[in-house]
Formats: sequence, structure tokens, C-alpha cells
Amino acid sequence: MMKNMKIRTEFPHKTRTISHIWIPMPDGCRLAARIWLPEDAELHPVPAILEYIPYRKNDGTAVRDSIYHPYFAGHGYAAVRVDMRGSGDSESEPSGVLQDEYVQQELDDGVSVIEWLARQRWCDGKVGMMGKSWGGFNSLQVAAMQPHALKAIITVCSTDDRYADDVHYKGGCILSTDMLGWSTTMLAWNARPPDPEVLRDGWRKAWLERLEQTPCLVKEWLSHQHRDDYWKHGSICEDYSAVQCAVYTVGGWADPYSNAIPRMLSGLSCPRKGLIGPWAHEYPQRALPAPQIGFAQECLRWWDHWLKETDTGIMDEPMLRVWMQESVVPKTFHQERPGRWVAEPLLTPHNLESQYFYLNSDGLTNKFAEEKSLRVPKTQAVGFEGGMWFPMGIPGDFPGDQRYADSKSLCFTSELFTESKEILGNPEVKLILTSDKPQALIAARLCDVSPDGSSLLVSWGLLNLIHRNSHEHPDPLIPGKQFNANVRLNACAHSLKPGHRWRLALSSAYTPHAWPSPEPVELEVSPGNETYLHLPLRTVRPEDELLADFAQPECTPPLETETVRTPSRNRTVRHELIEDRYTLTDSVDSGRICFLDDGLEMEDVSKDTLSLVEGDPLSLKVSCERSAGIGRADWQCRADASGTMTSTSGEFHVNSKLEVFERKQRIFVRNWDFSIPRNSV
Repeated sequence: MMKNMKIRTEFPHKTRTISHIWIPMPDGCRLAARIWLPEDAELHPVPAILEYIPYRKNDGTAVRDSIYHPYFAGHGYAAVRVDMRGSGDSESEPSGVLQDEYVQQELDDGVSVIEWLARQRWCDGKVGMMGKSWGGFNSLQVAAMQPHALKAIITVCSTDDRYADDVHYKGGCILSTDMLGWSTTMLAWNARPPDPEVLRDGWRKAWLERLEQTPCLVKEWLSHQHRDDYWKHGSICEDYSAVQCAVYTVGGWADPYSNAIPRMLSGLSCPRKGLIGPWAHEYPQRALPAPQIGFAQECLRWWDHWLKETDTGIMDEPMLRVWMQESVVPKTFHQERPGRWVAEPLLTPHNLESQYFYLNSDGLTNKFAEEKSLRVPKTQAVGFEGGMWFPMGIPGDFPGDQRYADSKSLCFTSELFTESKEILGNPEVKLILTSDKPQALIAARLCDVSPDGSSLLVSWGLLNLIHRNSHEHPDPLIPGKQFNANVRLNACAHSLKPGHRWRLALSSAYTPHAWPSPEPVELEVSPGNETYLHLPLRTVRPEDELLADFAQPECTPPLETETVRTPSRNRTVRHELIEDRYTLTDSVDSGRICFLDDGLEMEDVSKDTLSLVEGDPLSLKVSCERSAGIGRADWQCRADASGTMTSTSGEFHVNSKLEVFERKQRIFVRNWDFSIPRNSV
């Protein structure tokens, strides 16, 4: 809980909670749900708001659910939290467990849940859907299926393009720690048992059946290294017109999914709004960095407009509202990012001014120069200061000072600016390159350099250069032959202070985010009129001063818990000088808590290790360990999952293992050991 969040207990409607109810699917499978609704809803039906995710309503999201959903119920809504098929307390049969993200069965079930909600006596037939991350993804995807009762959605920290912006690939490069890490996390989480107090005598049979069918997700993800039909499924950017209900898309600059928000605002034709704060991967009610906002109240303004036809004024406001971040000292944790809220009617290039900086031996300049090519340093150990790709806003998540990474990159620095400069949108780098190898990648970082020399990461981008023309149809490089490449950096909002400079840093590796090319690569950049940095400048708009303040965060009382073990985090990089080996270790103990109402306890522990010998990209080894525990009194269960990933010049090799324990006795073990050919990655 955030310190500035107000606990509210009085609401317009008295509420009741249905702790567990079954929602039947057409094939006979039953999904487990918890529902909060006004006491008189059966006499005076209300709209329903659905959150539909695999993270377990009884424990995984129970605290978070308790501060949002009762709040909505108190304002005249039926708030419904559903465990997806094969997760939490939901059944698996007859169609099996959760086999992957966003499969058609998941989306069909989502439509069936909405239809079921609309038929209930306490529902007036109108439904909204919301969620963060997985729930934000499937809100968009279910909306594209156009269930009649679904009138509006709120999608938080999600994307419209599963290949371009998700935990698997970026710019056609494999996200080296995150792809395996997320697969290992889901392996452990999916192995947790249903709650015996809900399923009673059938819980253990259901659990063992799930374990037998549990997949190793990374195998499927690694088998699709290009943007093929597998990734197009669930990517609403394939047909924006399919989404016809109203969409409120929300995210944060510290979150990896903010790129999708301007894309969706431009691509969708339905009623829509966008909001981007300084936040990491969390609901804005309690996300870091601050400032947080009264997100529950903002949701109500949206729901009241679209589900109750009440004029809240929300659609009279600018389409996009973002937090314009200011220059700060680089740190791996920011409690708050200074800045201000600004507004745009729509974030598209024609609404923004542009500034072009040419890349040459003098740095970033306003004039191009025809001169000799410039070499990108031939190094693998660059990027360790880049922070987490998937930050949750805890200490150690954010990028630190970039000076060391800059020293191992080809850098272009501007003159200092005597006036502040604001950018909003996606910076882009246009390059003429030459590679000495048939396969290469390039990483581009935009930094804010202060007078003391510290370098703050503002935005970054990756591009697998074989994918320079298409992620669907790769185009091999011809060593020694020039080619053009366009690197699109992450969307950002940044106000450069007077006395500061812009810096563009280029490298042919970016550890730990990008899996390296199979050979050390020497790239050369050719200066000229086609080699430049484009920054989307923004001028102050009158709407900025007219923006109303967000409400201060408030919520219903959270579930009472007791801390059994306090959380901790340790993230280090070690350099062995003789072998020239770099080892990154990231250990996160989320602690152990006990829910006081029913005595249920839960815990999560993770450790990621990445090691790499400088100059040898094939030495990269990524190892991930996860432990997820759950129990009550003398009933204690734990799932331990692990995975390692290495590569040769021709293939990737993955080994994963799952061990499950009940009362310290191992009841299940399974190993996955497989190789998958490299395909232009």
C-alpha cells in the first residue's frame, strides 16, 4: 500500500461479496470467480466489470483485488474477478490446462464469461472489462471478438502487437533473460495447487492432472523467431477496426509496453483515450515512480460514462495525457520522477515538430558531413547498466548512470542547450551501415548528459539487422556491402534541462536485454545526409494549463495480512578480470505473507544469472530459478522451476525442470531438454 492512499469505508451502495461461484463454459468446464456487488443489485441491476487473469483470485492478486473491486461495487457495479481455465480454482477439463498465452480457448471463454454476466439477475446487461498486463492483453483481444454486452474496456500495461512489444522479442532480437525468465515463472506459478477449501475432496486430483499437462512455454516462443501467424494471433494491430467498443489505454514510461499506447490511439477508430505516467508495471493507484493518481476514481469516470451513460466529462478532455519527465540524477530506483502533466489531442508525427541531428565525428550536429566511416566498438559487455526490461518499480529496477556503457559504444553528443527542450514520441535513428558478418544487431540509446558528465537513459531501441526491412521476411546481410537501417526507440516524454546535452550511443550488443549475434561483429556507420537522429520535439500547448488535477488515490480496506518473511532484493554485476567474464545476478525474494481471514500463506522467490565472456557471444548462459509456495497450517506446497539457455552458431539449447513438493515430499518432477535452430536471430 502507498502511504498517501486514503482508505475509504463509506460508499453510495452497501455491498456483499460472493467469495466463490462457478461460471459454466459451453463445453462443461467451470471457471472460478469472486464477485463484489451492491446488496440490492438483484432488485436494481447494475453493470458488471470483469477482470479475467491466470494469477489466482484467492492468493496471487487477492490483496490488489481487495482495494479495487469492492470500491467499484460500492459505486454501483458488479465487480467480477475470474480465474482462467486451468489456473487458480478454475477447472481444466475437458479442454486441458493453460497451454500458452492468449490461446483461442482463453478468448472464447472470455466471451462466454461476458455473456454469462449479462444474463444474471443482478446485471443490467452492460459489461466492461479491465486488466493489467495479461488482463490488459486479453481485454483488447476479447474486445476484438465483439461480444454484444461488452461496451468499454480499460487496458493497462499491454500491447497491440505481441511480437514487437512483449516479453519474447524486441526489434527482432530475443530478450535473453526475460523470455526464459517469464517461461520459468509461469512454470512455477501454474504448478501451484487449487485451494482445498474451495475444491474440497477433488483438489488433489485436479492438481495432479494439471501437473501432467503443464507446458514449458519457452519452447513454443523460441520456435517462432519471426513475426508469423503465431504472433499475429492476438495482435489487434492486424485489424484495429475489429475493436469497436470504447478503449482507455493506460501505461507508464518505465513500463515496457508504453509504445503500444500512441500506436493504438492512432490505429483505433473507436472512442478512445490514453494515459501515460512515470510508472513501472503496476496500476497507477500504487505504481512507482510517483506521482500516483486516484486510478480507481478515474476508472469510475470511464465506467460511468460508457456503462451508465452519465456525463462525467471524460470524453471532453484531450485524447492523450502524459507525464513530461524532467532531467534527474541517474539512479537504479526513483521514488518519484519530477515533471508535469501535458495533453495532446492525438500523438502522431504531424502534430509534433521535428529536429534532426546528423551523426559525424563532431557528434550530433545540424549539418551533415561526408567523411570516413566510424566504427562501432566490437564488444559484448555493454548494457549492464540498462536496468530491468520488465521493471516492477522496486529498488534496482531502473537504469543507472550510462557512462560506462557509453565508454563501450560509438557516441554522438550534441552541444549544450541554453534552453530546455521537450520531446514526446518515438525518437528514430536513420543509419547507413556496413557489417563484416552476415548477422548483426544494433542497439541505440538516447541519453541526457548533465554538466557533471552523468548520463541518464531517456530511451533505447534494438534492431536485428537481418530484420531491417521486415520482421516477417528477414533479409540477410552481405558482409562489406552498405545498407540502410531505421532504429525506432521507445516512446518517451522528456524535458532536457538548460545546460544539458543529448547523446546517442550505438553498440552491436546490448547485454542482458538482447541475445547476441552468433559472432563478434564490426559495424561501421557512414556519415552523410541519410545518417541522423530524429527527435520528436514538443511545444507547450494551451491544454497543458487547463488540465484538471487527478483525484488523490483512495481505495477500500485491503485484506489483512501478516508478514511471515520480509521481501529483499540483490542485483550485482561481477567482472572476473583474468577470464574477462561478466556475471549478472538478480535475486528477488517477494517475502511470505499470511492472509489472516483464512490462514492461507504464499511466497515467491526468484534468481536470474547471466554470464558472458567478453568477445565470445557463444559463451552467454542464462539461468533462471523460481520457487512458488502456498500453504495453510500443516498443509504446505511448493513448486520449484529452473531453466538454462545457451546457444551455438546454429541453434539454441534449453533445459528446464519442474519439481513439486507437498509437505516436503516431492510428488512430481519433469525435465524438458530441447534444441531449436537459430533462424536469423
